[in-house]
Amino acid sequence: MSRPELSRRHFLRAAGTLIALPALTSMGFKAFAAEKAVTHPKRMVFLGFGYGVTNETWFPKLTDTGASYALPEGLAPLAEHKKDFTLVQGLSNKFSDEAHWGSTFWLTGANRYSEPGQSFRNGISADQVAAAKLGMDTRYGSIRLDCANAVDSGHGPGSMAWDARGKPMAGHENPVAAYHRLFSDETMPLAQRQALLAQQRSVLDVVLEDAARVRRGLSRSDVDKLDEYFQSVRDIELRLSKDEQWLDRPKARAPFPEPKPGLAGKDEIKVMYDLIVAALQTDSTRVLTYRQPVSALLASLNIKVASHDMSHYSPGERMEAAQKRDLEQSRLLAGLFTKLKATKEADGSSLFDHTTVAYGSNIRTVHYLDNCPTLIAGGGSGIRLGQHIALQGKSTPLCNLWLTLLQGSGANVASHGDSNGIIKELKA
Repeated sequence: MSRPELSRRHFLRAAGTLIALPALTSMGFKAFAAEKAVTHPKRMVFLGFGYGVTNETWFPKLTDTGASYALPEGLAPLAEHKKDFTLVQGLSNKFSDEAHWGSTFWLTGANRYSEPGQSFRNGISADQVAAAKLGMDTRYGSIRLDCANAVDSGHGPGSMAWDARGKPMAGHENPVAAYHRLFSDETMPLAQRQALLAQQRSVLDVVLEDAARVRRGLSRSDVDKLDEYFQSVRDIELRLSKDEQWLDRPKARAPFPEPKPGLAGKDEIKVMYDLIVAALQTDSTRVLTYRQPVSALLASLNIKVASHDMSHYSPGERMEAAQKRDLEQSRLLAGLFTKLKATKEADGSSLFDHTTVAYGSNIRTVHYLDNCPTLIAGGGSGIRLGQHIALQGKSTPLCNLWLTLLQGSGANVASHGDSNGIIKELKA
């Protein structure tokens, strides 16, 4: 059938008004104006685990760098994704001096002795810096996923996420709780929820008035404590404002049924990874952290060695346990990458193309806090992928990596934790 002889000068006449026909591609016309480039939101996912890795079989050789490096045995299950992730060696947190403090400072790089007279102080974690920028337009600024066993982070305070005051932020300890947080409808009627928010705001107003009166005549140290208190109130105000913004908007529809209760080990991690993909796919949040279980993972692999004992390995049963753990963690991570790549955006690109995935541990192995295991994947931060980078000289702050990723994802920050610059080797 021949194409109709029409041009863009054809029009419809209606009530004396000229209405030009659109440029119809089926009639041979190209777009009248250049199509606007699709802008995808940036996403960031931080996956942390305690007790490090098997030093001998997880890291590539320091001399084997670039794109053609040999993938080590512990990362072999990730072979199909090799061009889509980068390994970085030579990173650590400057102030880390206690291996049993687990995930506490992994994303903050803080000096726990930075406050005179106090034995513990933390700073804001990289995920919460990202959430302040990337979480503005989503129901949840960030979602924190956790595991029930705090020892799995290597003892110490287990939280990976810390707010602007350096206070730990709780996470969902099992897939069922996380699923309901993301996708289950509110059971409380809207009017009742509105009234509850109004009551909470009223209480905050009274608290602020009382605190302002108390401020007069306080010592300097008490003023500092009160300022920290004010910051906590402001944090609550921000959370209430977010709740009000989404109060009458239904949650996204879950892309799969509610998980079975009681999942543990590798089954739990797999479903948590599914929830991460679902949370990003539905744009419920753009920032997630997941502190992964280790003890339960070993149990699900029928490994009898305790997680702490395994980390103090020597050739034999303990080292074999550590290597089995590495392989299973790599298999699970490969599954996450596959699902992120398979989840398509409207323009045919994938979630993986616009997401940064940071995977690693605060500890290398045993009690060694240098050369933190670090794998970065996805296209969300515009970094060089498919590389093995061995940073030269003295240990580079791990926070240089977080700063590089944050800036690449659109968070306009000049520094983070103990950073002293970005990692130029990662820039595409």
